[in-house]
Amino acid sequence: MATTLGRTTAQQLQRHEASGTNVGEWERLASVLGGGTLAIVGLTRSSPWGWALAALGGGLLYRGVTGHCPGYGMLGINTVDKPHGAEAVIPAGHGVRIERSVLINRSPEECYRFWRRLENLPRFMTHLASVREVSNTRSTWVAREPLGIRVQWEAEIINQRGPEVIAWRSLPGSDVQTAGSVHFTPARFGRGTEVRVNMKYDFPGGSIGSALARLFGQHPDDQVREDLERFKQLVEAGEVPTTAGQPVGR
Repeated sequence: MATTLGRTTAQQLQRHEASGTNVGEWERLASVLGGGTLAIVGLTRSSPWGWALAALGGGLLYRGVTGHCPGYGMLGINTVDKPHGAEAVIPAGHGVRIERSVLINRSPEECYRFWRRLENLPRFMTHLASVREVSNTRSTWVAREPLGIRVQWEAEIINQRGPEVIAWRSLPGSDVQTAGSVHFTPARFGRGTEVRVNMKYDFPGGSIGSALARLFGQHPDDQVREDLERFKQLVEAGEVPTTAGQPVGR
C-alpha cells in the first residue's frame, strides 16, 4: 500500500514538473487575488511607483494563472502536493519564525489563565476574527488576512502545563500552517512575568504572501509584537487604551 501511494505521488509530481507547474493551489489563489489588487492599484496611479506595483501585480497574476514561478524553477522549489504531516506542520525552510517577549506586572498564574481561555485571544490579537473552543484541546480559528481574505484553521493544544507553558499546532488540511508555544516565566526580583512567544507561521501564498503582508503592514512579526503589548495592557489594566472618539489637538 505504502509503495503504491508513493509511486502515485511521484507520478503526480512528474506530471506537474512536465507541465511546468511548480506552485501549489493555495499559493496560486493568493497570487491571483494579490496580483489583481496590486495591478488595479498600480494602474490607477500615474507614477513610477504605480507602474512598479502594476508590474508586480502582473507577475503575480501570471504566477497564479499558470501555476509556474520562474524563480521557483531556478531554485528547484516545487510546492505542489507537498504533504504536511502532523509531526512536521511546517517543513524545514518554509514559513516565518517569530520569537517575542514582554514583561507583565502580574503573576504567571494570572497571565496563563487569561491566555488559556482561547476566546480571549481576539481581544488582543486584532487579526483574529474569532476563536472557538470545540474541546479541551481543539479549537477553530478565523483570521482576517491582508487584502480582506478570511482564512480558517483547526488547531490543537499539544502541551499545557499551567502556569508555565501552552503549546499548539494547526491540524493537517488547515488554510494556515502554524505551530508554537507561549511560556510564562517568573521575572527576577518579583518583577512580574516574562511572557515569551515562539511561533512558526506559514503565510498563505508562501514567500510571496509574506512579502505582500509586509507591504500592507501586517507581517506576522509586527502582529505578534503589537499583540503582546495589548495583552500586557489587558492583563495589567483590564483594557486596551484607545484614542477613538477623543478630540485631536494640534
